[in-house]
Amino acid sequence: MIGGLDVASKKGIIPRSLEQIFKSSQALASQGWSFKMQASMLEIYNETIRDLLVANKGYNMDGTRVENGIAGKQYTIKHDQNGNTTVSDLTLVDVASWNEVSSLLHRASQSRSVGRTAMNEQSSRSHCVFTLRISGINESTEQHVHGVLNLIDLAGSERLSRSGSTGERLKETQAINKSLACLGDVILAIANREQHIPFRNSKLTYLLQPCLGGDSKTLMFVNVSPDPKSANESLCSLRFAAKVNACDIGVARRQPPTRVADSS
Repeated sequence: MIGGLDVASKKGIIPRSLEQIFKSSQALASQGWSFKMQASMLEIYNETIRDLLVANKGYNMDGTRVENGIAGKQYTIKHDQNGNTTVSDLTLVDVASWNEVSSLLHRASQSRSVGRTAMNEQSSRSHCVFTLRISGINESTEQHVHGVLNLIDLAGSERLSRSGSTGERLKETQAINKSLACLGDVILAIANREQHIPFRNSKLTYLLQPCLGGDSKTLMFVNVSPDPKSANESLCSLRFAAKVNACDIGVARRQPPTRVADSS
């Protein structure tokens, strides 16, 4: 999803998307629009949320992560009545250019949990969520718009027989597979139009709840390996993709721009 930030041809979906957003915002400036953007980035590691942009972080002797002097800091996901989602105490950074975002992505990449398995030298051991909050105002037309873009890098599911995971790697694998199974359950429940959607069964699905319905649009890419040895994993991924493709979350309704309130 991130790819090689310093090589144009190797950039992933996240940097390419953000570059396009900044180009579009600059083009709209000629029409009277100005934008404010805030970025955040977190990972879900073993069902625990970690802030990837926190400045002061480290680890205790027992391996417990310390953020801003707090060991094992807990973050809370909150949804309000307007469909807005926040994560308590998560670092929000004002960004005004691609260079600023690129610097944040470099910092986040260095903080993300990775590990070695029998299948992958640098295996992602967590799900990663980059969020960009955008507010725009047009003084000439007195219009105000806002939106949220979530770019999610899901860790791939693993078969223990191939990954050879033990100890901490085993615990990570189990957490990854469980959260992906929960995501599949949510998608199946939505596809079947069930009354109860099990969003709360994992941190991942609860965080993504607004993205899977209401006024949102969701696009998923599924990567498969060309290696014949990974045929079973590829088949599993394609089955998951077919399940997602059959899910209808409804038609996103575009919110009309609101008028800027008169402060006089």
